[in-house]
Amino acid sequence: MELLCFLLALISVLSVFSGAIAKIPTTVDGPFDPITVPFDNSLRGHAIDLPDSDPRVGKRGRTFEPEQISLSLSTPDAIWVSYITGDFHIGNGTKRLDPSSVKSVVRYGPLRYPMAHEATGYSLVYDQLYPFEGMQNYSSGIIHHVRLTGLKPGKRYYYRCGDSSNGPMSPIKSFRTMPEVRDKSYPGRIGVVGDLGLTYNTTSTVDHLRRNDPDLILLVGDVTYANLYLTNGSGADCYACAFPDTPIHETYQPRWDYWGRFIEPLVSRVPMMVVEGNHEIEEQAFNKTFVAYSSRFAFPSEESGSKSTFYYSFDAGGIHFIMLSAYTSYYKSGDQYKWLQKDLEKVDRAVTPWLVVSWHPPWYSTYKAHYREAECMRVEMEELLYSYGVDIIFNGHVHAYERSNRVYNYTLDPCGPIYITVGDGGNREKMSISHADDKDGCPEPSSTPDPFMGGFCAANFTAGPAAGKFCWDRQPEFSAYRESSFGHGILEVKNETYALWTWHRNQDMYNGIGDQIYIVRQPNKCPVHHKVVVGVTLV
Repeated sequence: MELLCFLLALISVLSVFSGAIAKIPTTVDGPFDPITVPFDNSLRGHAIDLPDSDPRVGKRGRTFEPEQISLSLSTPDAIWVSYITGDFHIGNGTKRLDPSSVKSVVRYGPLRYPMAHEATGYSLVYDQLYPFEGMQNYSSGIIHHVRLTGLKPGKRYYYRCGDSSNGPMSPIKSFRTMPEVRDKSYPGRIGVVGDLGLTYNTTSTVDHLRRNDPDLILLVGDVTYANLYLTNGSGADCYACAFPDTPIHETYQPRWDYWGRFIEPLVSRVPMMVVEGNHEIEEQAFNKTFVAYSSRFAFPSEESGSKSTFYYSFDAGGIHFIMLSAYTSYYKSGDQYKWLQKDLEKVDRAVTPWLVVSWHPPWYSTYKAHYREAECMRVEMEELLYSYGVDIIFNGHVHAYERSNRVYNYTLDPCGPIYITVGDGGNREKMSISHADDKDGCPEPSSTPDPFMGGFCAANFTAGPAAGKFCWDRQPEFSAYRESSFGHGILEVKNETYALWTWHRNQDMYNGIGDQIYIVRQPNKCPVHHKVVVGVTLV
């Protein structure tokens, strides 16, 4: 009798479990009617930056002990380890450290003891300089990038950073390599987050992300928000509002060091792939931009045939990832477009069936903030990405969450990508809550172009429900789900056909789900590199 009761209870549990599984929608069930989750005003709080007195951002070791340790992918048999030694300097002058004074060394191996391999890399120091009286200049600690080679797929490796002849080495850390690059081999969980910053909301996002135990992290731009500060450390939620008269947009570079220390416990064991956002521009003397971004992270640019830190590609199991830039030329005549074309041509979908692309500002966002800001990039690149059958596109920039139906050229298309905006990582600028289709929400067209790249490509629609208008008067049909909440996403590729996407909101319990869907590839229905017909919905 007890056995019978147990079996009946087990059947009941399994029925509930299978029912829950069955309720997860798939993209094959779409397109879905648009959903907008009402905004909860109580969620706008906590957008306050961690102070430099917070123990999570303070320096914990001695001067030349490695800190801010992070990992990024290189090739299937290699990984980058980055770390910093020495102290930064900020003041009226600059006291520059000598990168050659300390070796860039990482010892590693499949065992804690002994670590059989040693790799050496290169080091650099960067400056953030302002040629204006009263502004403080910054010189970084020594940044080291070391490439570990000869790694086997799906294996755990242990490592230590540092030059033992010139200070202590780091504690022993470990990482697991990506699975073999083939069609039936995928990372378990891929965390996707954007517009993080370093607020108390950020700490909640990262804590949720850590508990979801990702094998890889994509950070789709806007890292530290150091450019919301003056060089004296004074900050504001809106730089232009608080500091309208500064002769140059200042930054407080120590925020990068605080962020690197805060994030180290996660990214020293899980590789993080970063693409630049507008908050990484950080203009300084001699018209230099993006210096901190390009210096602090290691990128597989050379490995993927790119000559720029702004765009590159890499494989993780059966997924080919492409990271693009909205802040360097994306025109068909430019280097990025030509590189992208070559990279797409080399992708073998029999080996890496899934094709995922990321950049910072979204093409398909229905929020008022940054509405159609990247339209020139879309006009140049959308057809190319569509023709190669890109499956998923991740963006940030808009501080909210939004998932699209499959779309191409503003028209529902069963072969178009799914666009997912995850610019809700927790930054100081707070959330986007107004939509372009709200009453009086449509922005003035001339205000929409990206201020850094310029250009005006966003014309009125010429067909469909929004014909003759710059904005829709209701949530567009290409927008499946939108919500203004902080959070992060997890992508779990199950096989060559199915991938589970889950968006987690910070206000939920750790196992809570805000949005979830199976993204289904249909290569027989949508053959890759199919001929495209030039869209007609825009002038």
